[in-house]
Amino acid sequence: MKRCLKCEHVFSLGGWICPVCDYAPVLLNGVVAHAPGLANDGGGFKSQYFPELARLEATNFWFQARNKIILWALRTYMPNLQNFLEVGCGTGFVLSAISEAHPEVALSGSEIFVAGLSHAAERINSANFMQMDARHVPFVDEFDAIGAFDVLEHIEEDEAVLAQLHRALKPGGVLLLTVPQHPWLWSASDEYACHVRRYTRLEIEAKVRSRSFELLNSTSFVTTLLPAMMLSREFQKRNPHTSNPTDELKINPFLNKVFYSLMMLELAGIKLGLNYPVGGSRLIAARKL
Repeated sequence: MKRCLKCEHVFSLGGWICPVCDYAPVLLNGVVAHAPGLANDGGGFKSQYFPELARLEATNFWFQARNKIILWALRTYMPNLQNFLEVGCGTGFVLSAISEAHPEVALSGSEIFVAGLSHAAERINSANFMQMDARHVPFVDEFDAIGAFDVLEHIEEDEAVLAQLHRALKPGGVLLLTVPQHPWLWSASDEYACHVRRYTRLEIEAKVRSRSFELLNSTSFVTTLLPAMMLSREFQKRNPHTSNPTDELKINPFLNKVFYSLMMLELAGIKLGLNYPVGGSRLIAARKL
């Protein structure tokens, strides 16, 4: 079901014109825009990062491994998936992996920046893309599963976003989240990425539960590489004028393969039911009550 962002009427018509107040979102670059005023300067990220991000994702171990973890979680917690929304889809790297693994699933992707959507549309032409503010989601009881992968940490009103995602899920629908973890890991890399927080386990779990979700899984990942992360962050603190926050994404090809293999070992443990207490990131799987 669709929700009019002007009058709050819920309807199921094929288009976006509200049958009560006649409100309709505008089109920007051929994409339905639900928050056009934020399409070029929505905050929480910098749109000029997208070209470099699109280039790095395909070869960087962290993005590749995170995709594997997300695909496992989708298969495990929503095996009969029919439709899926990724909020904050960026350049479409995650959606392209889901499309390849599940070509039968109807995919939607939203992003506050239209610049990100242009990259996403190049990666996958079978998805329905829209420009949207995650604090105001125009859907009710619509999706089997929703994913927000390293998105919440960019938004001050993260609990409001969780409430919106809860409303957009079908009864019994699944929410998948990944977030950066451990406030003591805060560094210039977080500032460069426009993060407003790194979560503790208790904080993110409490916020998810408070929005009427049942936790299905909560585990750290990037656990084996935590010492390397700590060394990198300490170097940034001691050398603020010579270190580059993007260096963590630009690593030696050999090390990239080693790090990817270590994260695949972590995934094998997660599949066996291991719950890692510490790690650079946290995976949350939750069901709408």
